[in-house]
Amino acid sequence: MSETEVEVEALAPARMGPPQQAEMPFAVVQGVPLTEPPRDLYIPPEALEVFLEAFEGPLDLLLYLIKRQNLDILDIPIARITEQYMTYIELMQEMKFELAAEYLLMAAMLAEIKSRMLLPRPKREGEEEEGDPRAELVRRLQEYERYKKAAEDIDVLPRMERDWYPVVVEFERASAARDLPDITLQALLDAFRDVLHRAEMFADHRIKREALSVRERMSRVLAQARGDVFTAFHDFFTVEEGRAGAVVTLMAILELLKEALIEIVQNGEREPIYVKLVA
Repeated sequence: MSETEVEVEALAPARMGPPQQAEMPFAVVQGVPLTEPPRDLYIPPEALEVFLEAFEGPLDLLLYLIKRQNLDILDIPIARITEQYMTYIELMQEMKFELAAEYLLMAAMLAEIKSRMLLPRPKREGEEEEGDPRAELVRRLQEYERYKKAAEDIDVLPRMERDWYPVVVEFERASAARDLPDITLQALLDAFRDVLHRAEMFADHRIKREALSVRERMSRVLAQARGDVFTAFHDFFTVEEGRAGAVVTLMAILELLKEALIEIVQNGEREPIYVKLVA
């Protein structure tokens, strides 16, 4: 290959020019890109319309015109606003909107206010001086603006089924099975018999009537028991209370054991019994 052929091959890509972008499809129908519209597709002339502003009524249109030009709502230039209002009415007619009667009524009201301001009536005897013809219109605009602002503030509040949705989660409640303490009834009775024997040593013959409550004794046992260390079984009994106090204390311990608020353990047969709060 000669040097001339090498130079021609090196200059060939530069002569081709910059790469051209392929035509983008304007639509994809069922996975097939379309670069040209179908020839049998009919589009009506009025099928595409652009709505720049949407007004909820004549007061909304007037308020829009006033705010767009930063006009003072208390000193409305009626001639200027009426001209712009009629321009919008003509535009809506050209776009083939069906004008509501309230829009035309507002146009007539603006024309009346304009005429009353241009041609004031002569003052007659016995008649009060006529106020500003714009006063009623200003009052209605201010009232409408307050209601519109309140509606916008309410609309931005979080709303159920729009901004957040309630979530209900159902689950099966797991029941924890607790094993019964490895203590025989005979061992518990033997420990209680020892408590009764010590209580009889402090018995006296004085007659004293004292109301004993199992619920109150349950609270006392819970306050005396601890969750980190074990408490001896006989420490919960007060021998000075005699047999009645010992029976009430036992009933309180059995009730707490039944409600799974305490646990009773014993290291071995004939060994001391201990009580501890359930974690």
